[in-house]
Amino acid sequence: MAKLILLRHLQSEWNKANKFTGWTDVALSPLGRAEAPVVAKKILGEKIDQVFTSPLIRNKETTELILENLQLENLPMTVDKALDERNYGEWQGLDKDEVRAKFGEEEYRARRRGWDSAPPAGESLRDVFNRAVPFFQNFIEPHLKLDEGVLIVASHNSLRALIKYLENIPDEKIADLEIPSGGIVIYNLDESLKILDKKVL
Repeated sequence: MAKLILLRHLQSEWNKANKFTGWTDVALSPLGRAEAPVVAKKILGEKIDQVFTSPLIRNKETTELILENLQLENLPMTVDKALDERNYGEWQGLDKDEVRAKFGEEEYRARRRGWDSAPPAGESLRDVFNRAVPFFQNFIEPHLKLDEGVLIVASHNSLRALIKYLENIPDEKIADLEIPSGGIVIYNLDESLKILDKKVL
């Protein structure tokens, strides 16, 4: 039985400041780093054979801290931009509440959480899906088909895109899916990669 563990990075400095981060390379906050042992303990004992993350500092730092706490620093690791957060375009670095006030709740939610809408000069979730899912199919699914355990440490929207794919979530329902910083989703998968069960931590 294959196991897939999705982990959103720990709190970053801009998460703490309530800013859109996107492709801006922002490190973890002190609180984020301090939470690593607690988060690692939640997946202690889970089968992990391969690790995938993105080159963004907050993702790589989270990966390193979690593996250090699990004493699994020597696991094979693949780092690829396909798992980067969405590009928030002109919203990057802006306060989320100020953007909400400017655009109004409905448009803000559509551009931030919807499927096709995007921030000005930024990516939609569809765009993220179209880079993250082919990477998953080509480089991660082969490991899962060998019944390996895979840990993916990534950003909010790359994980939302993968969950949409795995759970076949309709376009109009995806806005409801949110994962907190340090949030974990664990899937057990059968030989055809159908979901046997799911755990959210």
